[in-house]
Amino acid sequence: MKPVVSIIMGSTSDLPVMEKACKWLNDNEIPFEVNALSAHRTPDAVETFAKQAKGRGIKVIIAAAGMAAALPGVIAASTILPVIGVPIKGMLDGLDAMLSIIQMPPGIPVATVGVNGAQNAAILAAEMIALCDEDVAKKIDAWKAGLGAKIEKANKDLAEIKDYKFKCN
Repeated sequence: MKPVVSIIMGSTSDLPVMEKACKWLNDNEIPFEVNALSAHRTPDAVETFAKQAKGRGIKVIIAAAGMAAALPGVIAASTILPVIGVPIKGMLDGLDAMLSIIQMPPGIPVATVGVNGAQNAAILAAEMIALCDEDVAKKIDAWKAGLGAKIEKANKDLAEIKDYKFKCN
């Protein structure tokens, strides 16, 4: 199937975080691609990717970056597609990356999820696609219904704990 979400990382060292986005999209049968491109080391390739993404059928781009975190903004500057930035925890617990991604100049918006929030980025990308794709909307509805069922089960399990004694010192 032709990918509709593109996951871009500044480095393959970001893959352990971004695997959560890949897993969520894969589990929900939303076609995606994954690439490593660097805003600083391969700027021409980033610009070419961003300018060609829409023509290749990509609907949403998820861009992960740490530290200076320029990648999401550089991509957003060269495409009309929505870009979701995922700040990667590194120096300053990812605060530096998060601030770099959310402080975009007027006209170059980048949606931003929490530090290492790859799964939320995948869900947000799917929600954007679901605006025009009823099949994706149904998948998200089913997945979110499952979230509620997990909490209900957890509460039921907690209610069955009978022998727990609180100790105060």
